[in-house]
Order: sequence, then C-alpha cells, then structure tokens
Amino acid sequence: MFSRDAWKEIFETIQKNKLRTFLSGFTVALGIFIFVVLFGMGNGLINTFNEFFKDDATNVLYIFPGRTTEPYKGYKSNRRIEFDNSDLADIKKNYPMFLEYITPRISRNNLVKYKEESNNYSTRAVGPAHQFAEKTIIMKGRYLNVEDIKNKTKTAVIGRLVEKDLFNGENSIGEYIDVGGSVFKVIGVFQDEGGDNEERNIYIPYTTRQLIEKNTDKIDFIITAFKPEMGYVGAMAFEKTLDKFMRSKKYISPDDQNALFIRNVADQLKQNQQFARILQMIVAFVAFGTIIAGIIGISNIMVFVVKERTKELGIRKALGATPRVVISTILVESVFITAVSGFIGMFLGIILLNSLGDKLEDFFITNPYLNIGMAITATLVLVLFGAIAGYVPARRAARIKPIVALRDE
Repeated sequence: MFSRDAWKEIFETIQKNKLRTFLSGFTVALGIFIFVVLFGMGNGLINTFNEFFKDDATNVLYIFPGRTTEPYKGYKSNRRIEFDNSDLADIKKNYPMFLEYITPRISRNNLVKYKEESNNYSTRAVGPAHQFAEKTIIMKGRYLNVEDIKNKTKTAVIGRLVEKDLFNGENSIGEYIDVGGSVFKVIGVFQDEGGDNEERNIYIPYTTRQLIEKNTDKIDFIITAFKPEMGYVGAMAFEKTLDKFMRSKKYISPDDQNALFIRNVADQLKQNQQFARILQMIVAFVAFGTIIAGIIGISNIMVFVVKERTKELGIRKALGATPRVVISTILVESVFITAVSGFIGMFLGIILLNSLGDKLEDFFITNPYLNIGMAITATLVLVLFGAIAGYVPARRAARIKPIVALRDE
C-alpha cells in the first residue's frame, strides 16, 4: 500500500488529472479555511466582550442616585436622591459579611496648571479602595491612603498622560499643581489599561473635595465590591439586599426604577459572555456547515473519479489485482489529496486570523484566533471523511467483475 511504485502511480494519476485534483483539493481547503476563519471570528467576538470589562474589577456594584417618579411615604415625586458619607458608614456596618471594600466617587472637571502648562482634566475624588475597583496601576510614588482621607490632605495621583502633558518629561512626584484654584501635591503617577481617557484623570481624597465644596458630605455615587468567593449567586443576592436597604433608607418606592440604579458588573459580564457564546455557537454552526459541504463535495468528486476509472480498474483486476489493492490505490489518493489540501486551508486560515489583530474592532471583533488543537482536529475529521468518501465508491468498484468493467463506456 505504501510502496514506491504505488506512490509513483498516485502522482502520475494526479498529474494526468490536474483539473479534477484541483477541484477536489479546493473544495477541502475552502471548507477548512472558512471553518478556521469563522470560528476564530467567534473567539474574537468573545475577546471584545471580555475587553469591555478588563479595565474594571468584576466583583463590583455601582450604586447611582436618581430622581423619584412617584410619591412614597409622604415624600413627593421628582425628588432628587442624594448620597452622603453616612451611606458609606451604614453599608459597612450592615454588610460586613458581603463587603470586600467600598469607596465613593465625586467627579468634577477642572483646569489644572503647572508652571506655564495647563489643561482641563477630570478629577475623581475617591477613597483608597478605588484603586482596586479601577485596577489602577501605580507607576511611581503611591496611591491615596487612609491618612489622606482622614486628614483631608491636598494630595493628588495623576495619570501618565497628565504627567506627560504638564511636566514635559520631568519627574512630577513631589511637585505642586493647581487644580481648579487649589494647590495639590503630586504623590503618585498611574497607568490604566482602559486607555488614554483613563490616563488623563486625577485622583484626590474625597474628603478633600468635600472640604473645598463648603465642607459638604455629599458624594456622587458609591462603589462596593463583594467578596469573590460569593460567586454569581451571592452577587445577585447582595445586589437585591443592597437595593432594598438603600430604598428603605432614602424612602424610595420599590417600584420606582428611576430613583435608584445598581449596576452589577458580574451580572453584566455573565450576560454579555452568554450572548457572545450564543453568537459563537451560531458562527460555529455555519463553520461546521462548510465542513459538511466540503465532505459532500469530496464525496461527489470521488464517486465521479471511480466511475471515470472503471475500465482502468477492470484491467487491473484482469491482470490479477486483488480488491484490496484496488481499494488501497483509490483510498491513498483520496486521503493524500484531502490531507494536503486540508492543512493548506488550515494554515491559510490561521495566517489570516493572525494578520487581522485589532483591524476589525469596529465590528466588535478583537484579536480573532483559533486554538491550533481545534484547527488540527477539524482538519483530521475532514481527512477521515475524505477517506470514507474514497473508500465507499472504491469498495463498490472492487466488486465489479473485470469483464463488466472492461465493457464500461
């Protein structure tokens, strides 16, 4: 079956039937190529959804105040809900079993100056735990700490691009910047995987912001993190309990959806991942469909090939060739063409995916890829079916009597 003469004969047959060989190989290569590309695109779609959440922790709840839309317990509708420092203390006190950390955020836009340089930046007045919620990476210096909050210090942690804009390559640590008319000492520089916009923020203690704003205790919204070991079910239970507690404290109707909003990152992540997987399943279904189409194509071609070679096979049998020899001749040719074409299609598909990178981000596909093991498995499956496609008609041809085969036109 693997003799030198047999392989020489196979290559001679391929050389004599170039068009037939090309069509067979093209069908197989195209099927694997489309499978690899489509499945890789599906993985790229999941990458995009995961990218949305890469910048922030996924065990976080964001609690936002709003306006009431209906009266409740003597309070009129259209009432503005406000959060303050007591809300932070109450959540800490009532939910120690759920809570990993908690931080407020007060956002303002300010003109920031250093010597002759100035620009407008977003300042976020936060607590020390905000570093974990945003996955802030300290490049040099330090982040805000408990003492900064307690003493209401005028300290600032600036983004990498803020330092680049204002300091022109100079070291910013220990220098003083003017933030909206108040002087702050730079104690740290951070970078953020969220991109340029995130690295043009400035973090200051929230108590300092409250002091500047006439010693108020108001905060914009609250960020809480639940303990990761609670899992998805625990996160949903914490969200429900926290929602009920805040509505009771602020006298908000349970049915008023506009007065209080909780964004559960864990829930959003799971929903988006489920949606991405459904889309990937649809893409995979189409991809497997192309493989099936390739199998059908190679089967039809092999039936035609055997039919075309009926007289040749009859002569072989008349000269003493056994059915096993007849079958192996066609089978090896079929497997050879299918394997070579399949791996060509696979490598072309992988090369295309690797060249795309982030070029399809506008279409929500980021760094599409396919596990090499899956690509090889899909190719081997097609080779297997290519062998079956060659075996079935070859076996039928091997049973034909030589005299009948020689009469075939």
